Order: sequence, then structure tokens, then C-alpha cells
Amino acid sequence: MAICKDLYTGTLRALITLFLVAVLAAGGWVAFQVYAPVLPPANTSLLLHSGYSTRRIAAELKKAGVIRSELAFRLWHSTHRKLSLKAGEYLFEREATLPQVYERIAHGDIYFHEVTIPEGYTMFDIAKAMEDAGLGPAADFVRVAETQTQLISDLAPDAKSLEGYLFPNTYQFTRTESLEEMVGVMVHQFRQVAQQIGLNSDVPRIVTMASIVEKETAAPEERPRVASVYCNRLARKMALDADPSVIYAELLTGTYSGKLHHDDMAVNSPYNTYRFPGLPPGPIGNPGKSALEAALHPDSTKFLYFVSDGNGHHRFSRSLEEHNRNVAAYRRALGMR
Repeated sequence: MAICKDLYTGTLRALITLFLVAVLAAGGWVAFQVYAPVLPPANTSLLLHSGYSTRRIAAELKKAGVIRSELAFRLWHSTHRKLSLKAGEYLFEREATLPQVYERIAHGDIYFHEVTIPEGYTMFDIAKAMEDAGLGPAADFVRVAETQTQLISDLAPDAKSLEGYLFPNTYQFTRTESLEEMVGVMVHQFRQVAQQIGLNSDVPRIVTMASIVEKETAAPEERPRVASVYCNRLARKMALDADPSVIYAELLTGTYSGKLHHDDMAVNSPYNTYRFPGLPPGPIGNPGKSALEAALHPDSTKFLYFVSDGNGHHRFSRSLEEHNRNVAAYRRALGMR
């Protein structure tokens, strides 16, 4: 009887010891999976889309090398039910523990791609900038800009694209946003600025004029005067003779070589303001606030011509004779350099 009792006691002690060892081993495993930092591959970027389950998020993190264990991540989440995991793009650059990774996702520490759109950029320029920022292929952006005209149909019902309405600014986007959503943000910014400056009628004409003014001078103080030249020429039914419009005509056909030549002035396009009088059928770029204000409120002048002075500004003239003298002065200035 005593032997049986001793045998039972010994077995019980062995089972308890084995259980404690198992618990300690499991605890050690969990502690290692949770608190030992993980160094992910360099600049690991991860997209967590809306609707992803905790299981899917854990699997994506494990696959990307950000955490060691999917199970440990799910267990951690089960003890932090008050927090919800946020969709978005996350960039992992440094080693971190599982709780640190979890906290970033729970607090929505999303990575944004910053893209700056300078004044005067065409939709082709913007498409390239968006691609360079890692936000999508340039061709896809152009396609969206050419097809989502319903975004400005109330302002420009005949618009063939969103050219002119993609407002220049510095934007922050995440790759979980679609290109359509990003374009919508740019158009919304245009609407806000248009409202601020009182642009609420004749919008296509003003924006088209502003896009030419934007391309012709980088000096804000000159823009109302440049706008006056084009208004005066329109009033006299003179061709605008705007070089940037010819460039844009060739951009549309993919034939622009990076420099204008004399033969280019004869290109058969309604955007060619040397060949066709009046404004082109739409904007030739995306003007900023200053150019929009200049087109909305041009100076009152009698100038019909202007030419660069070689120093970032322009000489204005009322007659072709005076203009020719200014052109000659400009050429002499270039020869001195």
C-alpha cells in the first residue's frame, strides 16, 4: 500500500514538474515572440487594406518579416480588444517588438507619400511626379485625368480632361487611396481656391487664360500685365502667338522634342495659337492662385506684345515696331553671355 502511494506521489510530482516546464517553455516562447525585437528587411512597406481581418493582418506582417509569429500577434490583439487596427500603408525601417508594431497599427501611424505639384505643371508632368513618388504608373494617372471629367462638369461641361483643374500644391497621399481619389483631392483644392478668389463664372475661359499666363512668366507681379496683353489681342482678334500652346499641342500628340523649332509653329492643332486665333480649346497646364487672379483681374493696358529681357522678366510694347526693338535688345543680351 505504501509502495502504491509513493508511486502515485512520484508520478504526480513528475506530472506537475512536466506541466510547469511546459508552462515556462510556453511563456518563454511567447515572451520571445512578443518582446524580442525584429529587424525587417530594409524599407519594408506594407499595405493593409480596409476590411482586413486580424488573421490577415498578422499573416501580412509575418510574410513581410515584421513579426515572428502570427499566433502571438493574434493573442496580443485578443488582450487589447479596445483597440482597432487601422488600414493604411506602413513603413517599417527599424527593429521593433511586436507590441511596438501593434501600437503603430492601432494608432494609424500611416506612411504618406509627399508629392509637390509646381504651378504650371501639365497633367503629364503631374503623372510623372506621382509615379516618381511611388503612387502609381504615369499612364494610369493620365487615363484618370482624361476620363474623370465629371469632377468639374458643373464648371466646365465641355472639358476633355481635368487639365487646368489639378491644383498645384504639396499633397500627402497613401497608396491605399486610388488614383481617382487623389485626383479628386486636387480638383477639390482647385474649387476651394476658385471660391476664395471669386472665380464663379466663365471658368473655362479664365482657367485657360491663366494656364497660358502661368507658362509665360514666373514673376507673379508681371502676370496681370501678361494677361492684359492676351486680353488686348483677343479684343482685336489677333492670334495669341503663345509658344506654350504649341508645346502643349505637341505634348498631346507625343511629338514634343523638348525644344520648339520654326516648323512647329505650323502644327495643325486647335491648341496652336499661332495658327488658330482665340484661346485654345482648354487649359494648357494647371495654374496657381496668382495666375488665376491675374486672368480674372488683368491690368488695364494697351500692350500687345512682350518679350523676355533675359533676366527673368519681360519688356512690354504697344506696337510691332517697338516690339521688334525689344526683341533685338533681347538677342543682343543673349549674345553678351
